[in-house]
Amino acid sequence: MDDMDRRLLSALRDCGTDRRVAGAARALSWAGEHAALWLAVGLVGAAADGERRTAWLRGTALTAAAHLTSMGAKRVVRRPRPSAGAGAAAGAEPLVRTAGRYSFPSSHAASAAAAVVAYGALRPVGARLVPPLAAAVCVSRMVVGVHYPSDVAAGAVMGALAARLGARWMVGGVEK
Repeated sequence: MDDMDRRLLSALRDCGTDRRVAGAARALSWAGEHAALWLAVGLVGAAADGERRTAWLRGTALTAAAHLTSMGAKRVVRRPRPSAGAGAAAGAEPLVRTAGRYSFPSSHAASAAAAVVAYGALRPVGARLVPPLAAAVCVSRMVVGVHYPSDVAAGAVMGALAARLGARWMVGGVEK
């Protein structure tokens, strides 16, 4: 598994040698920092959809909770980021700075997957627009060189599970 993780990371990291790809990956990575993109989407949804305002706010809370849970898990697991580990490619500096030094699980992926599950349940437009954007944010973390694929996969599972477990609470009181 470790070898496959490193090979996949290397292949995705190579994509970041193209200036356009690197720029897009940096922008996506920045937008997902501290779940900001997904929290903003939830708050805009709450403001725009008065009928489901409470559900949007609860979905936003679930997304924030998934992000915070993944940050707590990082402190327990303490896996170094690829750029800090012995398996980092020679001279492959990350394309972005990170708030922390641990990589497992990816908090970007946790909040992105939570947003997919939570917001996708609220409006059809969310079910169509959020998943590709969330996937792009997840891939960006590998392109910029700060997460292994297993970090991203674990974060996505954690986030999706958190939102799924809170789904009944999220839509509670919303008439169907």
